[in-house]
Amino acid sequence: MKPETVIKVENLSKQYRLGNVGLGSLGADVNRWWQTKVLGNEDPYLKIGEENNREVIGNSEYVWALRDINFEVQQGEVLGIIGRNGAGKSTLLKILSRTTGPTTGSIKIKGRVASLLEVGTGFHPELTGRENIFLNGAILGMTKDEIRRKFDEIVAFAGVERYVDTPVKRYSSGMYVRLAFAVAAHLEPEILIVDEVLAVGDAEFQKKAIGKMKEVSEGQGRTVLFVSHNMDSIRKLCDTCILLREGKLVMIKETSIVVNQYLGIVNSLLERDIEYTGKKPQIVKIALDEELLKESILRIMINYKSPYEVKSIHPGFVLFNSLGNPIFGSNTRFHGKKQIEKEQSDKSEGLIELIVPDLNLHSGYYRIDFWLGDEFYDFDYLENAFSFEFHSNNPYTSKPDPLLMGAIDKRCEWIIK
Repeated sequence: MKPETVIKVENLSKQYRLGNVGLGSLGADVNRWWQTKVLGNEDPYLKIGEENNREVIGNSEYVWALRDINFEVQQGEVLGIIGRNGAGKSTLLKILSRTTGPTTGSIKIKGRVASLLEVGTGFHPELTGRENIFLNGAILGMTKDEIRRKFDEIVAFAGVERYVDTPVKRYSSGMYVRLAFAVAAHLEPEILIVDEVLAVGDAEFQKKAIGKMKEVSEGQGRTVLFVSHNMDSIRKLCDTCILLREGKLVMIKETSIVVNQYLGIVNSLLERDIEYTGKKPQIVKIALDEELLKESILRIMINYKSPYEVKSIHPGFVLFNSLGNPIFGSNTRFHGKKQIEKEQSDKSEGLIELIVPDLNLHSGYYRIDFWLGDEFYDFDYLENAFSFEFHSNNPYTSKPDPLLMGAIDKRCEWIIK
């Protein structure tokens, strides 16, 4: 028997206007409402927008956060949604959760939806944990008796027994998300939507949460939509995966195929050109030596430009493991040369080379961020400059372990040309 379709997305698009809300006048807003909601016509104010590429400066004030998205989700399926920052993942979940509406297209959802899109979703900070459980349960359509039956199980899962009668405004972000997830997962929604918030919890809770989502889908036949940058969690939990890129659906296939494609997209950025704005000293090109990486040597070349002469430049980087935790970093303000003086005649551009000669890491996935500054200020920050998979030849570090992944004893060499 073919599983029932519980989510159907057809030609879904979402456009945002940068900087302003509304059309600029009450008359235009009313006319848009009349044309689209009452008469059912096409939006007369819908503009041609640009792709949502945050790395380049556009010419339009309109961007497409999502463009022509089509897919179906079956009952009991665990669907992963992956992509780089700004790909449209959170926008898609907000539309599916009915937090916001689509600009064009339609979604059909069968069943009750519980969503966890950010820490403390649906919680009132002045109410206690106990009161918020009943409030959140009521919002999700549960009766008091149903909530009472699940109450002890929810509190035990969240691990907040001692603080259940304390206002949640005094909770840590980790306690917040534990309780919010426990409520959403235990109050039996037909569809559970979870964004990146699980990254706030500790490793033990993340393991419990993934186990609970598996139980909800496999044991109870419920549907889960899960967004994460942690490819290990995506692989463990999801049957099928969607890859988004700049608001467009690249593919929807078996998880292993999609994750490999995603890592290929990220790793294809082993040489990146960034559009120069001309407003400040800025990274304009960055390249990673893939061959040396195989030999446990990290070598990265950074080209920068400046609209004015730069007497000194201070680069830095931070390395993150697959859980998104920073594990190592270096910069020339505190490591290596105190100040890099430029000797060549043209002081408005240059090349910086970073070499880490012994990349003593556990096998696994990593990302690296870069920044530029002088001795006092930061000029430019390049988030997720590269993501890469590292294979260790050391028998003690060759097995991937997100809890142990880290860098030890790194000596960095900075060279400027």
